[in-house]
Amino acid sequence: MPDAPAAPPAIRLAGVIKRFGDITAVNGLDLEVPDGACVGLLGPNGAGKSTTMRMLTAQAIADEGHLEVLGFRLPGDSKQARAQCGVVPQLDNLDVTLTVEQNLLVFTYLYRIPARDRRAAVERALEIARLTDRRGAKVDQLSGGMRRRLLIARALVHRPRLVMLDEPTVGLDPQVRQELWALIDGLRQDGVSILMSTHYIEEAERLCDTVTIMAKGAAVASGVPSELVREHAGERAWEVYGPPATLEQVEAVAQGEGRPTRRTGTSVTVLGGDAPPAGYEDACQRRESNLEDVFVLLTGEEVS
Repeated sequence: MPDAPAAPPAIRLAGVIKRFGDITAVNGLDLEVPDGACVGLLGPNGAGKSTTMRMLTAQAIADEGHLEVLGFRLPGDSKQARAQCGVVPQLDNLDVTLTVEQNLLVFTYLYRIPARDRRAAVERALEIARLTDRRGAKVDQLSGGMRRRLLIARALVHRPRLVMLDEPTVGLDPQVRQELWALIDGLRQDGVSILMSTHYIEEAERLCDTVTIMAKGAAVASGVPSELVREHAGERAWEVYGPPATLEQVEAVAQGEGRPTRRTGTSVTVLGGDAPPAGYEDACQRRESNLEDVFVLLTGEEVS
């Protein structure tokens, strides 16, 4: 029997441009989220990630380019697309006058879940977010992590085919962030298509099948994190610690060898190659290259 045709991508952007006056926030962006995959949109603040999310949810209209979500062309078919999407905004917009359960119930009406199914939908969302025992609590009685879990539960109440998360763990402490990672990874394992914008490198490495790195409104690299590391940073990195004068000397040697470097506070990292930079063999610490190296190289983001 012939192979079944591949499912169309959950999201497809081609040549998308968005301007705000003289500022071009998104500049010719190409992006694809395969059906059932988790794709990370990675970039520093101001790279255009949130603007891209706003266009995908029809909160902003592109000036040029093609946008398609779940087979629907935007902005014309945005209502049909939104009905099958779950959106987790960067900013908390929960209704603080309602309880946890009431916040979810409101969205069962907004998503037009049949009356006979609303109670089960709310119970499922509460269970996913581990908020069953807080169902009667007002939102302003919840911790920051609980509020983020409620935002995700609200986005899942109608069993969406696609979930878009804009900086889902921003401002949270590491322990709470790990809890949300487990929740998001569970969605990925269930085959839900996910687009997640983030500037947390470890978050992208742990959760995403592929990442698209953005800088100045455009995609500068896309691919599997491990493959991007091999392509742009090599397998090994060498770190030298010392005063600025020493670090400048190391950078000069590395540049003479044709190897990229990145400065981080009181250290310089030399990427690629099987050996340390010449003359600094005893001063170097060896480690594996990572996605953060790629990110800094491609976006120019200062890390200190």
